[in-house]
Amino acid sequence: MNSAETIDRLLREHGRTYADEAGIALRDEPAPLYQLLVLTVLCSVRIKADIATAAARELFTAGLRTPRAMADSAWQARVDAFGRAHYVRYDESTATALGKGAALVIDRYQGDLRRLREEAAGDAEELRRLLREVPRIGPVGSGIFCREVQAVWPELRPFFDERSLATAGRLGLPHTPAGLARHVPPEDLARLAAALVRVSLAKERPQTVSG
Repeated sequence: MNSAETIDRLLREHGRTYADEAGIALRDEPAPLYQLLVLTVLCSVRIKADIATAAARELFTAGLRTPRAMADSAWQARVDAFGRAHYVRYDESTATALGKGAALVIDRYQGDLRRLREEAAGDAEELRRLLREVPRIGPVGSGIFCREVQAVWPELRPFFDERSLATAGRLGLPHTPAGLARHVPPEDLARLAAALVRVSLAKERPQTVSG
């Protein structure tokens, strides 16, 4: 199976973004961008991705879809949402981090992460630095956000974090962002990055996709 065939199979079998799984209709608008930030915070601890996305869905179902709604919510309401999703190991600390993060987004960006985008001015490293100012988001989390948001912020394309590039190499695919980008249209880059991460997290052997 050549690279094009492997990538086609990756997209068919694993090419669902984590934003989509969390019920986020990602657009370059304040509410869905903030929801992606929430998902990033939830994924930034050592917890299964499906539990993190389930926790995000519970928060959004509870109406916590904007930084103002999150900031105004009771800490216990956030903890309860995590309990419904079985996001229990980091529930209390993450509930605190989300409250502080919502306050930061409101105070610094007037609740609109497009202002963060403007401040970064197309510089991916500066964007990642700004993201790391959000409580709980570190280098891995900033990569998660950029990996997903490239679907609506094209200046970040092609963006693949270390995990996705390492998986690409194990599958015999190009293991640079530019190399991978040659095989898919720009609108599929976020899906391909997510597919590579899903394969890595599932600890699937390379031949599961390429064999």
